[in-house]
Amino acid sequence: MSNRKNREEKPVTSSERQPGKHAWFSHDRLGMFIHWGLYALGARHEWLKNREELNDDHYQRYFENFDPDLYDPKAWARRARLAGMKYVVVTTKHHEGFCLWDSKVTDYKAPNTPCGKDLLTPLVEAFRAEGLKIGFYYSLLDWHHPDFPIDVHHPLRNHPEAAALNAGRKIANYAAYMREQVRELLTGFGRIDIIWFDFSYPGREYRGLPGKGRADWESERLLELVRELQPEIIVNNRLDLPPGKLPDVTTPEQYTPRVAPAIASQGVLWEACHTFSGSWGYHRDEDSWKSPEQIIQLLIDSVALGGNLLMNVGPTGRGTFDTRAIAALEVYQNWMEVNGRSIYGAGPSEYPVPAGCRYTQRGNRLYLHVYNWPYRHIHIEGTADRIAYAQFLHDASEVRWLSQTKEVDSNIGVMVPEGMITLELPVRRPDVTVPVIEIVLKA
Repeated sequence: MSNRKNREEKPVTSSERQPGKHAWFSHDRLGMFIHWGLYALGARHEWLKNREELNDDHYQRYFENFDPDLYDPKAWARRARLAGMKYVVVTTKHHEGFCLWDSKVTDYKAPNTPCGKDLLTPLVEAFRAEGLKIGFYYSLLDWHHPDFPIDVHHPLRNHPEAAALNAGRKIANYAAYMREQVRELLTGFGRIDIIWFDFSYPGREYRGLPGKGRADWESERLLELVRELQPEIIVNNRLDLPPGKLPDVTTPEQYTPRVAPAIASQGVLWEACHTFSGSWGYHRDEDSWKSPEQIIQLLIDSVALGGNLLMNVGPTGRGTFDTRAIAALEVYQNWMEVNGRSIYGAGPSEYPVPAGCRYTQRGNRLYLHVYNWPYRHIHIEGTADRIAYAQFLHDASEVRWLSQTKEVDSNIGVMVPEGMITLELPVRRPDVTVPVIEIVLKA
């Protein structure tokens, strides 16, 4: 698909972003992150080259044996859609430097492995066919490129000749290489909705080896190229841009903020990224997989603060989702099928939330997500005389409520303070991972 028209348009800077241009992102709320590369064969963390300080010769075994013969991107895309995910972000190149597509500026790519083919194009086609928007992750780090200087995160950081090995490396050459690869990604696959750069660390000096930030990546030049090629694209916050160059989206990793993120006291578009287990890449022996309640609550917690959730899957070396990942995706599928309208198009509510619960709100629909199931009653502030109807979202069964009355037997009656209402619940919690009560507010 030609991008000639895009190249002729004036580049769009962060400060010129149109407020409504990325409305789809805040509406859709849930996306799939995919971390897939040579590290899937090591099956013990995507940073294994760094953690084990492996040199290129040792790591080459994964390149020479990479052959995901069971790879079926249509199956991946179908599972993402069924799980309620509306967009995907895939690692086109992670820190190891290996590329999933047929890049013209490197030999370190999937077509040169036993796999023998571009893996990115069929993925983009499959997810697009399922109606998902497309995002590309691109690592600013590259532990394979000969011009990438050794630093705190590099596998050779403790090599006795690290400083000498850096002598011939030119970061400007690497920055030019990145721009060429980003150009390929943003011109060869049609419209791309998100580009997810990862990551900057300018203050991380190690044994005299400096960290890297905007001057190394030539971040402003890179961003200008991105805006020129894909004016509508969402760019994340990891380029170490100078003050005043606001990112499109802020990306807290592996935690949910206590309050919504802000820059200079101004609210920002944001997205938490999380893993189902403790690693991003496929990890055969890792055993800290999150419970169904945690998986659902991560999504609700993000939306309740006005953010999105990007949930990660690490496919195996044969190109499949393992059974644990499939089970986790099915948790989302089962819950979102009946509770999705408390998420899509929803956001924070200004009503004070009861203890052990979370609110999201969409227009005159207030969604009460009950984390800690009480005995029969939930007391709600701020909604007296505002409620028109209430029901469980999963089955549309009515939820009745009590309003404040003057005469109540304090021994056997429920005291409802003035200005509050009290929802009457069944003793047994419904068979839903996190029950949701939909409260219809009067106009």
